[in-house]
Amino acid sequence: MKKWITGLAASSLLVLGLAGCGTSNDSASSDNDKLVVSASNVPHAEILEEAKPILKKKGIDLEIEVAQDYIIPNKALATKRVDANYFQHVPYLNSVLKDNPSYKFVSAGAIHVEPIGIYSKKYKSLKDLPQGGTVVMRDAVSEQGRILSIFEQQGVIKLKKGVDKVDAQIKDIVDNPKKLKFKANVEAGLLPQVYKNDQGDAVVINANYALDAGLDPVKDPIAVESTKDNPYANIITVRKGDENKKKIKELVTVLQSKEIKDFIKEKYKGAVLPVSK
Repeated sequence: MKKWITGLAASSLLVLGLAGCGTSNDSASSDNDKLVVSASNVPHAEILEEAKPILKKKGIDLEIEVAQDYIIPNKALATKRVDANYFQHVPYLNSVLKDNPSYKFVSAGAIHVEPIGIYSKKYKSLKDLPQGGTVVMRDAVSEQGRILSIFEQQGVIKLKKGVDKVDAQIKDIVDNPKKLKFKANVEAGLLPQVYKNDQGDAVVINANYALDAGLDPVKDPIAVESTKDNPYANIITVRKGDENKKKIKELVTVLQSKEIKDFIKEKYKGAVLPVSK
């Protein structure tokens, strides 16, 4: 598994390297009518494509840079190659800001939620997982509480009393009767292939990567996180101070409009949900 992941990761890095090597035409424009946004392919770039003609009517020319990982969009924002990015939620952004003090980013508005799912080719529920079973997760501490909360809600583990679920980590598990092994060591984009290769007893996959890999994030998982009071809404991220710019406000307004909400509901059938406000 390690050899396969290493090989695929190397291929991904080649693609990312090419994506990151832009010309002067890739730079975020200072023109008032141009807005450059870095976004994940699915569903973010698709949602932006739907918003593009609406923004055009408002005099804003939206340019979308599709990113293949969770690193490039924030680097592009920091270097001012783009005006905004659209791929992350606030807990992840906070972890990025903690690790990169030079980044001065803020949320300009929440757009949608992608309920994270747990997939298995061998078992039909989390309670069916075997003793000593392996759960493969993405390599992001900011996602651990989100994932472990699903296991706790299903009665499979217990977390330390009083711990904030958003900040919870694997080390905060205090009761694990099945002695499950949580391995948070795989880059998010590789998890669908890990699942398809039947590696691990359960694999946790973000809805955007599941969709991109042809999986159904509503029907295929054996468990899905609750969307009630969900703090993981995907946001439009900008450099601090830019949230007040007219074209950024227009972008958020359009993405939160009824027209775009209806598009999200119709296209993704519950795999992606627009924010309620």
